[in-house]
Amino acid sequence: MSKILDLVVEGGPVMVPLLGLSVVTITCALERAWFWIRLLSHEKQIVHDVLQAAHRDLDEAATIAGYAKASPIGRFLQAPLRLSQPTPETFHLALEASADKEFVKMRKGDKLFETVVALAPLLGLLGTVTGLITTFGSLQIGGGGGASSESASKAAAGIGEALIATATGMIVAIVALLFLRIFISLQAQQIDYFTEVGNELELIYRQVWCELKSFRGGPSSSVLNPSSAPRPERPSLVDIH
Repeated sequence: MSKILDLVVEGGPVMVPLLGLSVVTITCALERAWFWIRLLSHEKQIVHDVLQAAHRDLDEAATIAGYAKASPIGRFLQAPLRLSQPTPETFHLALEASADKEFVKMRKGDKLFETVVALAPLLGLLGTVTGLITTFGSLQIGGGGGASSESASKAAAGIGEALIATATGMIVAIVALLFLRIFISLQAQQIDYFTEVGNELELIYRQVWCELKSFRGGPSSSVLNPSSAPRPERPSLVDIH
């Protein structure tokens, strides 16, 4: 701990914002890591249970998804299932709207990482410049032995400040970029997975609860498929006369 404090002091005033950026980066990375751990550890089981129940009863599937509403995949699956006898188009729109909301939450923290990646090297470069200014300001040409030794010591401190600030800025930016790329990769995988699961749920709804009931002429087929509703018979010519 004392070595870190010594580096902060030796790196100059630029080390203060760089230290703040590093703390913010680690905090955000831990929060995002916990979010992804909770999401990935249960989503496959949730999807399996909901899709299996959707073949039997949509209300049961909606209930199972509601139990998992703390998870993005649970909220995603519950959105269309809680609707009352939606048309296939409404079912699809509910899936899309829910997916968009969950994807926004998954991207939380990306802007922060992008800001750190862009800002940290600039702060490191600023520390380099201030360190070099200190170095050249400490150089004395033609002085006595004591003065020359003192100026050399100050010049070395200025060079050290420049190097420490540069290295710190690069390290903070590299760490933030690493976290950013990991989370973006996880987001891309989830987008593909949500699309796959949503298509499968929509297919179940269309085949089992729309087309099949419409074909069998079930009691709810006229609601799910308006075209299958009984039409009034036209009066015959005999009835008219």
